[in-house]
Amino acid sequence: MRKFLITAVFALLMGLSALPLHAQNSLLRYADKQFELENFSHAAALYEQAHDRKPTHANAQKAALSYQNIQEYEKSFEWWKTTIAYEEASREDFLNYLLAAMKAENGMTSQELLVGSPFKESAFPEINFDKIRELNDKKANVKLVQPKGINSDGSDFRITEDKEGNKYFTSDRGSVFLSEKPAVRLDAKSKVFSEEKSDLNDREYFGIYRYSNSDDLNKMTFDVPGGLVYSDPSLMESKNLLFYTTFRNIRKVNKTREFEVHPEIFFSTISANGTLSDNKAFPINDATKYGVMHPFIDEKEKKIYFSSDMPGGLGGFDLYYVTYDNDLNFGNPVNLGSSVNTVDDESHPFIMGEKFFFSSKGHDGLGGMDIFQASYANGSFGNIENMGVPFNSPRDDFGYFITSKGKRYLSSDRKGGMGLDDIYLIEDLNKYLLARVTDCNGNVISEEFETTLTIKNQNENLPTRRGTKSELLGDLLPETDYTLTISKKGYFRINDHDISTKGLQGDTLRKEYRLAPIPYNMPVFVDIVYYDLDKSQIRANAQPTLDKIADLMNKYSFIDLKVGSHTDARASKEYNEALSERRANAVREYLAKYNIPESRVKLDWFGEEKRTNDCGDGVSCPETEHQLNRRSELVLEAFPDKNIDYDLPAELMGKDICDPAALFSALNHDVPTIYFDFDKATLRPVHKTELERLALLLQRMQGMNLQIEGHTDQRGNEEYNLKLSERRAKAVMDYLVKRGVELDRMSSEWLGKTKPVHDCGTVPCTESMHQMNRRTELQLK
Repeated sequence: MRKFLITAVFALLMGLSALPLHAQNSLLRYADKQFELENFSHAAALYEQAHDRKPTHANAQKAALSYQNIQEYEKSFEWWKTTIAYEEASREDFLNYLLAAMKAENGMTSQELLVGSPFKESAFPEINFDKIRELNDKKANVKLVQPKGINSDGSDFRITEDKEGNKYFTSDRGSVFLSEKPAVRLDAKSKVFSEEKSDLNDREYFGIYRYSNSDDLNKMTFDVPGGLVYSDPSLMESKNLLFYTTFRNIRKVNKTREFEVHPEIFFSTISANGTLSDNKAFPINDATKYGVMHPFIDEKEKKIYFSSDMPGGLGGFDLYYVTYDNDLNFGNPVNLGSSVNTVDDESHPFIMGEKFFFSSKGHDGLGGMDIFQASYANGSFGNIENMGVPFNSPRDDFGYFITSKGKRYLSSDRKGGMGLDDIYLIEDLNKYLLARVTDCNGNVISEEFETTLTIKNQNENLPTRRGTKSELLGDLLPETDYTLTISKKGYFRINDHDISTKGLQGDTLRKEYRLAPIPYNMPVFVDIVYYDLDKSQIRANAQPTLDKIADLMNKYSFIDLKVGSHTDARASKEYNEALSERRANAVREYLAKYNIPESRVKLDWFGEEKRTNDCGDGVSCPETEHQLNRRSELVLEAFPDKNIDYDLPAELMGKDICDPAALFSALNHDVPTIYFDFDKATLRPVHKTELERLALLLQRMQGMNLQIEGHTDQRGNEEYNLKLSERRAKAVMDYLVKRGVELDRMSSEWLGKTKPVHDCGTVPCTESMHQMNRRTELQLK
């Protein structure tokens, strides 16, 4: 009996000691089963529990893989870190450790991560470290923002938009409910399904949501038999069709359950309010043999792009297209070839114009699935290029889409989002310059002109371009000052030093410029100075005129003086030519006192050749007529050199540069009033000198016309005074015509005594007051 008891106790003790081992083995078998069924969320928790009971390399590795598969990268990194601490850690473990670190974005370099390990970067050819550094160094000047009303705490991805602005996207928002039932997951193979949710992460199955342009959000209802998952919406708007990926609950095929279920593409008719009906299967589908997913409709070329792991591809999921006709007869699948596809997965195709966009795990990227762009022409793809940061991140980036209005979206599970995957709106950090450069009629100039855009105090020229409406476009950085120069041969060069994005609200800086022709050799001021007989000295009464000219020349650097000097006809022609030269030089010497360079004073001398009257040799003339010939004509000309494209002078900013006559209105051309003796219409000698100056002004300034009004005093009857005022106006007009002013540039009016300066009918008038009424008024117009 004692021996039996000892044996029984020993057996009991041995049984009890085996219980923990049996329990551990059962736990691992169950965890492995969940892992095999891709129930990774539940598997991860089981492997953690198993590792707590008995730390092993295998338990840590399986926990790391489980978290990796459900995109919990921080936990995955910690478990890979635990995994590589075991002696049996392999190169593949270290590879996964590096990839997890990248996706966890912990800020550590590969060199820091590999310290103390037997490996260097060169041991991991799967990771192009140089390319990663290159992409991070060339960050695009854009930012990613959360669009209104789209994202949730779950997974939201693959957005599209119709022409009305309604948005369609994939989401698993909603309830989170725990169970141990294995489930189906999009992009994965599975044999056993849960009816209510995905056990991958215990969330609802993916569905497609419609966010209307009136901000209503609704989950779309599908009628695909057995459909569990709906994702990847793409529109064929010309036929009111919505294409999408679905995963169906297929339980048995040919009386067997030994098969794998793959994603398929279906399409349904979509109404204006988003209701779906009349579903049809894409004829390429074969759910028990291979997957077909991620449709994109290119209506321009009548092609449907998609990804598939059908036999004959390069490996993993490849990108294909089929053609279709107006009756939706579909062609055979065409693989996009090795320039696009790799031995790994390619997905989420999108095409716009001459650019093809897709996502790939096989092309060099930042660690996860990256977005790439390729050139597209004549059905061929080339120049594959990673779109770089921040379009891509160390995690998965996919679902690139551009709306018809140019808004850009992508999907990503990058760090910092609202949920597991998020949809991001891509906004340019760049500001934009949009400038309308118009001619004098207000039309945008379509022909070429030169532009130079630089950051202020930097020499590098920044690119500009012309828009579809000939507007000038340029990219600007935020909070930066710029200088813009616009030039065209024969036009004022525009220099704008006040372009700034500092404090700019919105993304567009709008400017208006007027490109006006330069009025070369434009007279802006004329006058005449007179000389004593046989003299060249500047008279005292001429000095105020020359002082004014010197002041204007110092004020306006773009003005030069032309001097034409003359004599009367007394003395020989040779003597008079030399005398007129001395008179011209006298003007230049006088202006030299004001530091006016000689080069800005152009001299001509004509002797007696260009007299103002008929007082030639042997003709008896009064001294007042000879005096009119002893003169220097002074013409200030703006923009005198036709070989120079002048900047628009600062003094003219704000003026109408398309009206040359108005440009220099500030110079105040003095237009004389001509006074007459009582009951006379004869010009006084003093007024002839004033009309000489006016004639010179009108000869040189062809854009100006003259209005002439004749008046009388109030003595005499109305009829007589009306005719007298007409003769006075005519006297002025005749004199100017004789001096070369075209008759059609002058208009006259005679008003008699109707508009007196002093109304001598109501107040007693002195002779000087009557004199003010006896006048001819002149007005330039």
